[in-house]
Amino acid sequence: MAGSKDLLLRLEALEAKALKLAHAHKELSISYKDLQSENLRLKNQIILKEEEVRNFHNQEKISKIVTSIAEDTYRKTELKLKINEYIKEIDKCIAFIKE
Repeated sequence: MAGSKDLLLRLEALEAKALKLAHAHKELSISYKDLQSENLRLKNQIILKEEEVRNFHNQEKISKIVTSIAEDTYRKTELKLKINEYIKEIDKCIAFIKE
């Protein structure tokens, strides 16, 4: 008889552990799905930001080229240096976004 009670208690303990595991699994599954959704949203946001940076980069280059064409040689050199600075800065931004 004592052996039966002991087995019954062990069975009940195992059942309780199984229920806890099932509950934990359900919570983790929900959390995992939420994280997958957030990850996808953030990836899409990165794509949009990269596109914005590319557009900004192109607009800035065009603006500077037009401006430099209209000015003297000294000014052109100065603007080219400034454009290079902008390009380097934008490249840093792109690298930061990709991280």
